[in-house]
Amino acid sequence: MNRVYDIAVVGSGFAGSITAMIAKRLGLSVVLLERGRHPRFMIGESSTPLSNLLLEELAIRYDLPAIRPLTKWGSWQQHYPQVACGLKRGFTFYNHALGCPDIPDPTRRNQLLVAASPHDGIADTHWYRADLDAFLVDEAQNIGVEYVDGIKLDSYTALDGWAELAGAKDGRSTAIRARFVVDATGPRGFLHRVLNLSEATLTDYPLTEALYSHFSSVDRLRPHATSSEVPPYPVEDAAVHHVFDGGWIWMLRFNNGVTSAGVAATHQLAAKLSLKDGATAWHRLLQLIPSLEKQFIGAKAEQQFTHVKRLSFMSSDIQRERWAMLPSAAGFVDPLLSTGFPLTLLGISRLADMLQHDWQSPRFDERMKTYARQTSQEIEATARLVSALYANMNNFPVFTALSLLYFAAASFSETARRLEKPELASSFLLCDHPTFGPRCKELLARARQVETRMDADALIIDVMHAIEPLDVAGLCRQDRDNWYPVDAEDLFRGASKVNATRDDIERLLQRYRFYI
Repeated sequence: MNRVYDIAVVGSGFAGSITAMIAKRLGLSVVLLERGRHPRFMIGESSTPLSNLLLEELAIRYDLPAIRPLTKWGSWQQHYPQVACGLKRGFTFYNHALGCPDIPDPTRRNQLLVAASPHDGIADTHWYRADLDAFLVDEAQNIGVEYVDGIKLDSYTALDGWAELAGAKDGRSTAIRARFVVDATGPRGFLHRVLNLSEATLTDYPLTEALYSHFSSVDRLRPHATSSEVPPYPVEDAAVHHVFDGGWIWMLRFNNGVTSAGVAATHQLAAKLSLKDGATAWHRLLQLIPSLEKQFIGAKAEQQFTHVKRLSFMSSDIQRERWAMLPSAAGFVDPLLSTGFPLTLLGISRLADMLQHDWQSPRFDERMKTYARQTSQEIEATARLVSALYANMNNFPVFTALSLLYFAAASFSETARRLEKPELASSFLLCDHPTFGPRCKELLARARQVETRMDADALIIDVMHAIEPLDVAGLCRQDRDNWYPVDAEDLFRGASKVNATRDDIERLLQRYRFYI
């Protein structure tokens, strides 16, 4: 191909397709390149309120009306019922001791429910990636993005004024030329491989492995009836986390009868469970958690089990003169807390702004360096949080408190963006916030060194003090007993923390259809 495109996007997952669409809307010539073909099995499936806000902002700002209905369960079902997804009302955590029967939990010390929406209509979703990624590729082509699949690229060469991507399609050599390349191929992906880049070290982060598949006929969880209280949402209409010493199991239900489930575990526990054994290891693990074993009695794995030997990753280089990685290609930490989507969408938003305002200007290279620095900082901040959570999976009260650091930062950021004040929350996990950022870093370092009950109690108190100035979701309310609904009164009480009035919050609630 003799043509030189402005942008070549490598990888047609959701991130690559959205990036390509935005570049096309900005008037650039774009080619979207894919090694495989859609539909295809893919994980990375659970959205969050911040993810959906960022996606909605991108859809509005760059005139992508087909994407906007995907930002809420209700509008998704209305516009695209043929594209499978799952209802996500919140985050559910249950604590287990492997090999021990589950016991009634009337005081809710072994569970944490954090609601993300007040009703189904504006709820988040799990993305059934086989359907969604194919849908987005079609939409990209509908607006004029050139799409090439089945192309196996094996080299990148920087030339005078552009870069050349060479490989093969249908058994014949081919080459694509572009002035700038965006890598959206995921961890240890295209550019990391062909440029032989090294991996950066995530400080104090444990080695972890994963094993996962998609299943049919998974039974619904039947919690022990220990009180007459109704949880803030149906507990499995959520990202469900079953936590135990050294690891955790996720479960995400889709509306097509499929359930995504898998385990992430430290290298030590993974070796003990022999996760490399695939289906055998999965069933062996289920036998150690009786309540989960019951749910999977009639289940069938619909995909071959995937074993990931090294789950976490960060590239030593995130950008150079003619290329940049999206955050999803620059690094990955863990599925815990569904951090991948907001990290990636923040990166897409920043890259889009650079393409809109600084493309082929002297500022572009400098802004790209800032982009790489921000991406690296946010991946490292995520790793610090997840590392501290892994260190306390055997201490659920501390695990719960540390999780609230995430939920405090996320709910504050969501509220700031809904109020059109993104400058109050410019970074993921508020890692560059002048007070919360350093305080969070110090608390997470302490969390990796908890040895006594006194250490744990002191840390929990200090965590609650740290989140109080940002708490707009009632996370500091001890009367909630680990069940946190979405309550308008919490937003009203926290209005001043986001430089807002009660009337500002009321207008926000009306605009986002908070009330049924």
